[in-house]
Amino acid sequence: MSDKMTLQVLANHARAAAENMAHTLHRTAHSAFVKETQDFTVMLMDRHGDTFAVPMDLGATWYPGLSYRRAIDMVEDYSPGDVAFTNDPYSGHVATHAPDTHLWKPVFHEGEIVAWTGGHIHNTDMGGAVPASLSRSLTEIHQEGVRFPPMKLVNEGVFDAQILRIMETNVRKPALNIGDIKALVGALNTGERKVHAMLARFGGRGFLSGVAALKDQAEAQAREILRGVPDGDYVFADYADEDSDFANPCRLHLTLRIWGDSAELDFTGSDPQLGSSLNVPSGGDPRHTMLLVGVYYVLYTLNPRLLLNTGLTRPFTCIAPEGTVLNPVAPAAVGMRSLTCARLRSVIFGAFSQAIPERMPAAPAGNNCIVNVMTHDERSGQKVIAAVNPVVGGGGGMPHRDGTNGSGADAAYLKNTPIEITETEVPVEFVKYGLAPDTGGAGRWRGGLATEMAFRVFAPDTRITARNRDRSRFRPWGVLGGRAAGLAEMVVNPGTPDARRMGSADTAILQPGDVLSIRSAGGGGRGDPMSRETWRVAQDVARGHVSEEAARRDYGVVMQGGEVDETATAALRGEAHGHDGHFHFGPERDAYEAQWTDAAYARLTDILMALPVHWRFFVKTEVFRRMEARKGAEGVNAAYAETRKRFPDIPHPRAHAEAAE
Repeated sequence: MSDKMTLQVLANHARAAAENMAHTLHRTAHSAFVKETQDFTVMLMDRHGDTFAVPMDLGATWYPGLSYRRAIDMVEDYSPGDVAFTNDPYSGHVATHAPDTHLWKPVFHEGEIVAWTGGHIHNTDMGGAVPASLSRSLTEIHQEGVRFPPMKLVNEGVFDAQILRIMETNVRKPALNIGDIKALVGALNTGERKVHAMLARFGGRGFLSGVAALKDQAEAQAREILRGVPDGDYVFADYADEDSDFANPCRLHLTLRIWGDSAELDFTGSDPQLGSSLNVPSGGDPRHTMLLVGVYYVLYTLNPRLLLNTGLTRPFTCIAPEGTVLNPVAPAAVGMRSLTCARLRSVIFGAFSQAIPERMPAAPAGNNCIVNVMTHDERSGQKVIAAVNPVVGGGGGMPHRDGTNGSGADAAYLKNTPIEITETEVPVEFVKYGLAPDTGGAGRWRGGLATEMAFRVFAPDTRITARNRDRSRFRPWGVLGGRAAGLAEMVVNPGTPDARRMGSADTAILQPGDVLSIRSAGGGGRGDPMSRETWRVAQDVARGHVSEEAARRDYGVVMQGGEVDETATAALRGEAHGHDGHFHFGPERDAYEAQWTDAAYARLTDILMALPVHWRFFVKTEVFRRMEARKGAEGVNAAYAETRKRFPDIPHPRAHAEAAE
């Protein structure tokens, strides 16, 4: 299909088809997490399983480059009416944690498969060790719920009753799971009808060539953007607060290499495979969609007319060494991979910020905390497990405006559930839900404000999981003179003598009358805050976004009786000293990196990568334990020497290399 106008018509039809699929699922889903929060995807795929159309208005935005090829090939003998599925992160590398159940359906034309319809829903619970199946504390995939490798769920239009029975037996709320799955099957059927309509309009050959051309066009658009980025190596690192419960930071490291219209993302130097569930199961795929989500956001920011399909991935190659946090080996736990992916996006944004600083924002909050409650409903006498609401932070300050408040940047697709609906379905009482003042990073363009939510429970032993809890230690960074944002926190019974600060913990058990308060991080600021117009600061104060104290401290603006004291402000700003350097990380990271320098991490990486996978996380933990009074590469060498002396069974790197050969 060479006619550009006809190709655009096909692109419009394909996107409309995907939107129709999304509306079908949205209208018929059972769980609040799918029908309200919209943690789902749908897509159209070519006959090989590569995505060529996704919706723009509904659902998650992580998957425009997803390929189902490997999973499709694990099922044999497709017939019309079949639907296959999987939720196993280590089978086909389509699903990336157990609650994400992916389905796909073949579309036949003249006896041959010409396309697939597909998508996923995030099940509220898939069984396992904790309600909602996900917690940082889990250490192996078997704890994260029942898993199904790629297999047929529907055979020629008939559901497999045995598979549904296995699911009913193993999950905590089977009606929600099966209801959502059947809603997704309905969405796939909608997509199948729309593909047949496109086949009728464009013909089989025209449809197939047009789909291939859509992917080629997306590739060309991505390459055009890269040609506008200066060639070079751009290095950046960022941290999740903890690599396991109440433990050490998890570091992600990226060297972004751009040359011409191609790019390489080398994640060498990132942490080893972890003994917690923060691992990202990429399967070593150099273009795995989870590794490239941050790239999609950058590309779409630079060209909002971009076609979203797997063609975007072709100019990019990812290097994620096996046995690291971004390419774990089974049976590593992976349930909290979304927390790591949020930090992964921050790392990608930071690298591109150095390449094209005039076009990139500051860091978004990067901690889209999703709160689930399992409790007893005295009204119905039933156990309830449900997602309450995502607590999503602000976007980073933009080159031309403030960051979005409350639900910004890379987590904006997660919709809030109205508290009236939540209180109807779950026996909790909301006592606070809104924006948190003074949490956006100060800047010429202020970072978006954090979200804060608090609710009271009424039943004994109410269990809370708050997955993706992070940014309680390391702040979202500011750029070009802008300041880092406020930290996240979770507190039980705030403002009382019994208050308990939970750090980055993601589970809690509450008793009747307890209140849980959760606040996200804000977005980083962009540009010198002393150059922000005083009327904007005064407006922020009037709206409750910035306190008078913060206006004076962070922006040099003196308020008197609700008005700007211009004379006092000019004097105060004249005494101010700006921040040097491209990034502002905040005192916590500055202090941490005074000990854990780039050289220290480079040496630690050399040590760990020379060890067998099953030793790496243990040795990392032991080295950290012995670094308290040390710093730099010399400190790492000394700490490792002590570790080897204490644990003589640690394999010698040379012996490990010889065994591998």
